[in-house]
Amino acid sequence: MKKRKIALKNLAVIALLISSFIACDKDFSDIDSDIINNDNASHFNTNSQDFDVIAYTKVLDPVQTSSLPINMIGVYNDPNYGMTTASVVTQISSPTINPDFGEGVELDSVILTIPYFSTPTEITEEGETLYDLDSVFGSSPIKLSLYESNYFLRDINPNSEDNINEPQLYYSNMSTGLDNISSALLEGVEIPVNNGDIDLDNFVPSDTQIRLTDGDEELTGLLAPSLRLSLGVGYWFSKIIDMQGEPELSNLNNFRDYFRGIYIKAEPINGSGNMMLLNLLNSGANITLYYTKDNDLGEEVRLDGTYTLNFDGNRVNFLSNDFTIQQGNDVEGDESLYLKGGQGSIAEIKLFNGDDIDEDNSTNNIFETFKNEFVETDEEGNFVSSKKLVNEANLVFYVNQDLVNGGEPNRVYIYDIDNQRPLPDYSLDIANTSFPEFSRINHLGRLQREGDEFDGDGIKYKLRITEHINNLLLRDSTNVKLGLAVSGNINLENNSFQYDILNTSDTDETIPVSAIVSPRGTVLFGNNTNTVNDEKKLYLEIFFTEPNNE
Repeated sequence: MKKRKIALKNLAVIALLISSFIACDKDFSDIDSDIINNDNASHFNTNSQDFDVIAYTKVLDPVQTSSLPINMIGVYNDPNYGMTTASVVTQISSPTINPDFGEGVELDSVILTIPYFSTPTEITEEGETLYDLDSVFGSSPIKLSLYESNYFLRDINPNSEDNINEPQLYYSNMSTGLDNISSALLEGVEIPVNNGDIDLDNFVPSDTQIRLTDGDEELTGLLAPSLRLSLGVGYWFSKIIDMQGEPELSNLNNFRDYFRGIYIKAEPINGSGNMMLLNLLNSGANITLYYTKDNDLGEEVRLDGTYTLNFDGNRVNFLSNDFTIQQGNDVEGDESLYLKGGQGSIAEIKLFNGDDIDEDNSTNNIFETFKNEFVETDEEGNFVSSKKLVNEANLVFYVNQDLVNGGEPNRVYIYDIDNQRPLPDYSLDIANTSFPEFSRINHLGRLQREGDEFDGDGIKYKLRITEHINNLLLRDSTNVKLGLAVSGNINLENNSFQYDILNTSDTDETIPVSAIVSPRGTVLFGNNTNTVNDEKKLYLEIFFTEPNNE
């Protein structure tokens, strides 16, 4: 607050004016920053109040998994739920149209590379960089297989009656919503893999830095940890090199009809495995053909060449769950809320019993009672002036450690279900693009763990929704239903639309993308807890300032 020198003779007049202002003004939407608590503000009291909410588990039908920014591949055995298996089919293409490989082509090697999400942690005395893998869950081996897919991933939905340009959606249950995708089409021809040191029948991601060498075993480069496979050259020679000059390689549409995609299939081993999160659109993710060709000048030294295929175009994740989740009670709420990523479950939340301003002026519902306690409204329930100023509003979710066996996600995401978007608090919080784990933590607080240890048992999440509550009070916003989901990366919700949920009704249901790309799950206490766990009951806490007229 700015300090001003005031002449002694004016102090009495100014004090009188200030006293009159405070006593008479009922609308104090803008209160000076020095009003903090009862100790330094004699005319205002800062208090808190808890409000009941209704929350229940919502089991998800198949979710849209086409065009995800991140894809899951592998097997995740969730300690709280059970096993999820994830496979991917993706189109491939090359920026080089109608390639000229030259004469006398010999294909030396074909390398598939997909970098893991990793963080460098140390450089050894030998100059090797050590890494931590950020998005690999589990350490047991899985079986990986690569196939040339015979299933064509369409761009446009041919069954759309309203929009001829409506994109074709694909879902986690291997369907388009109308047509099923057969495994026989996906598993057209198995693509051979030659890695002697990588056993795809017992595959575990490695965090080791990759050393690139030439034919003389001289070091030529270093790569961060990646899924890196040497593929059979015979298959690719006949599939690509031999097609030089043919219509199949003359344009992108012909190529994608000729080579419809690659299916990366994961399978569990003895009921267990590991799950990888991979960005197939990473600049380092590709299939590269390394070849030599005759020298056009007639010299004996052969020329080197490369042909690169990228994983762009349509991509679809297929998810298979070996567990079931029980649907919640949407009237009374649940004792426990089951949150599971992928095609799993979320929690739906009703503030103030889900009520909104209605046309009945004879009685007040729960929301109208709350609003009238904090603001003055006109006959239609619209804001006129403030009675109490909301300083902070939080939803507090306690982890149900009686049902959780570890593996809780560090982040959960709350959003507006009715309008399929983030709450206004999301855009007002600070994003951290370098470390998503610490992004927007004022609004979406990280899981508080016992002892503040990274692997300690989860205690609670505190989600700040102050702006959302102020919108209800001051801006006459609708009391919408909220959703709560696990989140693999909070930042994905910044510019991303929500993804479709396939259902048999006409309702338009969606799910945040960061919930689809997380395999993790947790169990939280809801509102309908028993006496023993009453102190962990879900509630809405509001801290507010009100005038002290005594």
